[in-house]
Amino acid sequence: MKAACFESVGRVDCLQKPDPVISGPRDAIVKVSMAGLCGSDLHPFFGREAGLDRGTVMGHEMVGEIVELGSSFGNGMQIGDRVFAPFSSHCGACFYCEIGLTSRCTEGDLFGWVQAGVGLEGCQSEYVRVPIADSTLMRVPDGLSDESALLLGDNFSTGYFCAEMAEVKPGGTYLVIGCGTVGLLAILSAIGMGAKQVFAMDPVLERRVMAESLGAIPLDANVVGRETVLSATSGRGADAVMELVGLPEAQRMAFDCLRPGGIMSVIGCHCTPNFSFSPVQAYDKNITYRSGRCPAGHYMRLLVDRVVRGDFDLSPFISHQFGIEEAEKAYQVFSTRAEGCLKAVFCFD
Repeated sequence: MKAACFESVGRVDCLQKPDPVISGPRDAIVKVSMAGLCGSDLHPFFGREAGLDRGTVMGHEMVGEIVELGSSFGNGMQIGDRVFAPFSSHCGACFYCEIGLTSRCTEGDLFGWVQAGVGLEGCQSEYVRVPIADSTLMRVPDGLSDESALLLGDNFSTGYFCAEMAEVKPGGTYLVIGCGTVGLLAILSAIGMGAKQVFAMDPVLERRVMAESLGAIPLDANVVGRETVLSATSGRGADAVMELVGLPEAQRMAFDCLRPGGIMSVIGCHCTPNFSFSPVQAYDKNITYRSGRCPAGHYMRLLVDRVVRGDFDLSPFISHQFGIEEAEKAYQVFSTRAEGCLKAVFCFD
């Protein structure tokens, strides 16, 4: 099969890989129709996260069709069913799955991360093996597009999770730092939860324009933006800041824009060893800091009916489509935000 594979920092190529095979009784093999490129894919691509084996199939977002099942697949899905998945597998029965924290399943694996030969190959390929698939996969409901299913499996679930961690309430004032796809979907979620004002901070003009179209107040990522948030709140700061960048300067901006007693809801994956504010500063401001990997397996099931009935329109968020043979170009365009790229996907025949 053809797959987008990690070669080295700054290089992803389309390579021929062996077709995946069933290796566990609850496995499924899925023929992929659409696979997403995510900002998280850029961590190893830019070298911010180290350890990914050369040749690993990238990606953790996909929609496709079941073509093979293990001997003990038990949830009623069948070969030929159209399915989608969260970005990590989950068993559905451990303590963490039972409380809805599927991203910390004791048997789960993250798609697209193989280190020292151990891990799970990714989804940017013609076929993918899904372990514990009878709990990981979900059938795509009638009326749900591939694009919407793909976003439910990661970006929309994560954006909604971010807004929930921020405890968005009607009448509140909130700030989103980082308006990539997940940040924009956090804005969509916060406005859907009744936020009075949502400020959107990002250095990229096209993303600020998109945020404004969703109902947010756009801000360039600079000191003027911070002053605007403070001015709009009588000098207090935002009730919560949703930070989706994962860099020290964004973390510091979030802290500076947050009111005393406010919440920092952090989805950005921070790879630096230290916080950009001190424990005593956090103490003196009475902040609540929340972070972690979204339990997308839980949230996609929570949100799918609302997307089907039209509560949330996910159609504007995918900007670019590529064939898998264009893997190198796709990563170049996506990583540099060229051509106004917001969200890129691989489409398969």
